[in-house]
Amino acid sequence: MEIGKMNRLKVIKTMNFGVYLDGGEGREILLPTRYVPDGCGEGDEVEVFIYHDNEGRLIATTLRPLATVGEFQWMQVKEVSAAGAFLEWGLMKDLLVPHREQKTPMKKGHRYLVYVYLDFVTKRIVASARIDRFLDNVPPQYEQNREVDLIVAESTEMGYKVIINHQHWGLVYHNEVFHPLEKGEKRKGYIKEVREDDKIDVSLYPLGYDKIDGIARRVLQTLTQNGGFLPLHDKSNAEEIYSLLACSKKSFKKAVGALYRQQLISLEKEGIRSVSSE
Repeated sequence: MEIGKMNRLKVIKTMNFGVYLDGGEGREILLPTRYVPDGCGEGDEVEVFIYHDNEGRLIATTLRPLATVGEFQWMQVKEVSAAGAFLEWGLMKDLLVPHREQKTPMKKGHRYLVYVYLDFVTKRIVASARIDRFLDNVPPQYEQNREVDLIVAESTEMGYKVIINHQHWGLVYHNEVFHPLEKGEKRKGYIKEVREDDKIDVSLYPLGYDKIDGIARRVLQTLTQNGGFLPLHDKSNAEEIYSLLACSKKSFKKAVGALYRQQLISLEKEGIRSVSSE
């Protein structure tokens, strides 16, 4: 069992107020009735999140919080008190950011990028806005073109700073982004390069995209703006194609062929789809 993580635990006892789960080492953890799946009984396994309730007791829930231990997330401040700021976490209990873990005093209603961790002293789950100390602590070992998970952190003069796989800082250059990215937005990305100083360049598209020019680039841009799909194919009439892409049907077909050979799009009966959105 891991505190602050999703766990798959076995039911060892049923009560009228819930069920007890086997937490290992003789620990029994309550899953209140409101979260017990229908038909769940002794011997069954349940996927639960383990945390401390307001009384400091370990408790389980089938709800999944906005972020678990070891993850970054943008969260909104629900209340501010002498203890710190309490974030809306997606659970019955809010998540504390102690004052010492705030870069600037947090304000009610504002959203902040935080890291969720298990405090070494109190053994409680807390969050920190001092995110730099939780990133780039291990050498990056990414292969070129590897798909990774990204969280958009902020926009800079060069591009967008992103968090890669909850472990490293990365940068997506402005000239490779065709619509504004929002803070907190989660995207798939691809490793372009890990530089000698361990800084990481990231692309929102598989490598090879930067070699696409003209109409093909416009097709990819329009795909991105339309959720990764366009209802256009070789049977579409020229007017439909021009209204979306401002190009001829011949140019469209040539661009689609080039993108398909580069494995940047897939062809479907109803249209074309970007590989990164599949």
